[in-house]
Amino acid sequence: MTDQAQHVEPMLPPKARRHQIIRRFRVEPADVGIDGFVGGARLLAWIEKAGHATAARWSHRRCVVVSVGNLHLDRPISAGEFVELHASLVYTRHSSMHILVTVYSGDLAEADALHTTQCPIIFVAVDANGTAVEVPRWTPVTMLELQRQRQARVRISTRTRIEDAMAAEDYLADGAALRVTRRFLAAPADGGGNAVHGGQVLRWIDESAHACGSEWTGAHVVTSYVAGIRFCRPIGLGDNVEVTARVVHTGPRSVHIGIHVTAASRGAEPILVAQGLVVVVARDDHGRAQPVPTWKPAAGEDLRLDRHARSLIELRHCFEPFTTATAVTEPARFHRATVTRARRAMRARHVVSQTPPAA
Repeated sequence: MTDQAQHVEPMLPPKARRHQIIRRFRVEPADVGIDGFVGGARLLAWIEKAGHATAARWSHRRCVVVSVGNLHLDRPISAGEFVELHASLVYTRHSSMHILVTVYSGDLAEADALHTTQCPIIFVAVDANGTAVEVPRWTPVTMLELQRQRQARVRISTRTRIEDAMAAEDYLADGAALRVTRRFLAAPADGGGNAVHGGQVLRWIDESAHACGSEWTGAHVVTSYVAGIRFCRPIGLGDNVEVTARVVHTGPRSVHIGIHVTAASRGAEPILVAQGLVVVVARDDHGRAQPVPTWKPAAGEDLRLDRHARSLIELRHCFEPFTTATAVTEPARFHRATVTRARRAMRARHVVSQTPPAA
């Protein structure tokens, strides 16, 4: 989906299903990387944009992202495929909205889309001064909504443990681990109003993790898992942004990278704006994860961060997966009409190309 592409929403009455938004588009060649697949940075930006639209539509307020986490990239998405993002409200608290974004993708030759991933993302509604404000309470109606609300509430304690663990760590601490630092100037094109869009920050984070992972492995890497990204405060337009990515742990085929993001307005000291943990893998020519060089921490800080990464690995197993639509009812997934129209257009082009010219 290029920046100029238009999102398509279902034709619904003004107040119908205002707790869910569906984005549907075709993946263009410009959307994929050198490996031919959509990168984690672009997918995260799509997810944040869909989640933000749902949060803003529900609250009728300006919304800021505060947490993204437990994202497994299970299936690569290539150019030419159609993608659907289902951003559904699953739980509300006083000022926060918990959104589940489910990604489907597939080829027109297939009748149904394939499930690609689920990503929980949390937004807070704020006023013009950036102060959190109360949002309307959401009440689930269907069996799927009831199950997802329960799962969202259960996940709060585990997510809090992960975010507290990340907040207690300093990914800039001394040590011998490889680290890569990238610097950006928050330009007007990166945001709206006075702040940078959350999706742009996610892009910077993922791109920095890739740079670090590629330098460590000596190969092209892709995002496999986002353990969690915690947003502390917005980044203002014109701020100088610094993203540091550091190797904190390696598995047999994965590199775990701690992320530390700071921002500073002109003349001010840098402040922490976001941190997280991203896991990348290097793929062979067949798309399979290949072995990576082992990181053997020796210094005290490196050993501590290695233990930190291992603890986050254990914590992620405490998450109960969100119920999928297929577990409750037959999903719409791709709208049949969309697929049917596309097939008819393809057949029409084929017939025209096969028609001999008039004598």
